[in-house]
Amino acid sequence: MAIRVLDMFCGMSAFRSAAEQIGGFEFVGYCYIDPTTIAVYRVLYDTEGEIYYDNARTINTNEIPDFDLLVGGFPCQPFSSAGAHRCFEDERGTLFFELTRILEAKRPAYFVFENVPPIRTIQGGAVFTAILSEISRLGYVCEWQCIDGASYLPQSRKRVFFVGYFDTRCAGGILPIERKVSTSLSELTDRMPQGKRVYDANGVAITQTATCGGFGGKTGLYLVDMNEGSKFTENARCITARQDSGISKHKGEHSAVFVEEDGVYPVINPDRERIWQKGPRIRPNGAPSYCLTVVDRHGIIRKGRIRRLVPQNASGYRNLS
Repeated sequence: MAIRVLDMFCGMSAFRSAAEQIGGFEFVGYCYIDPTTIAVYRVLYDTEGEIYYDNARTINTNEIPDFDLLVGGFPCQPFSSAGAHRCFEDERGTLFFELTRILEAKRPAYFVFENVPPIRTIQGGAVFTAILSEISRLGYVCEWQCIDGASYLPQSRKRVFFVGYFDTRCAGGILPIERKVSTSLSELTDRMPQGKRVYDANGVAITQTATCGGFGGKTGLYLVDMNEGSKFTENARCITARQDSGISKHKGEHSAVFVEEDGVYPVINPDRERIWQKGPRIRPNGAPSYCLTVVDRHGIIRKGRIRRLVPQNASGYRNLS
């Protein structure tokens, strides 16, 4: 008999993708507020006969079909180290309590929740204590573990997973998950500023964050200063009489255009050179592309030009020449 699942805050649903690969799961419903994302969800998965909710706060729990497992990656922005740290003062942070509202009303046998690692320590651990206390109040036993995706995929992406159940015989049945041996992240450059670092292509990738749109003026050729510590610039520097005298110590005297006839270089957010980013903006030739996100600007450099990655349809991507 299949395990019936309610997919909350589903996005394009890593939970469902994994469940379909494993098999033995039946989804009874799903919830997400963004219509574009839901359109993609419905292309990726067969949702016929499932109930859909566009707002977790307005769900009538009396109308939810019976299910066995509640899954949900509740919004992480209020708890992320990159955010304002407002936690439950941010209305998105309180969406966690919509999950517990459903747990209290439907009493499924299991749940799996996910969020970012800082949720454990933010506000001196008060938020984490409140979450675990609320789960305990409902009678669930809750286990948790911080798992790095680098143990299983070539990308560093740490997340805290909460697993809950009533039956104490489940203890230790899911968590802890043993970390597999993986190649570590290795910087080839020597403590270069962010954006100038080069990483070993055989190691894991940097965790990518969620900024969409075109590259604006960055879709053309890169102009570079050929001196040591060179910089990419939007405009070519003034050509001097000493242009052919070899590399000098005078910045900007020796300009060039970055053109690579052979190879394809993944690039991300090339228009944000002065904004801090965790990881290089250009990866080595032939390296895997960056993890596709909703709001980052993805592309490739081929023959010196950046080509933007844009949706081809709801289930794939193409290069925009």
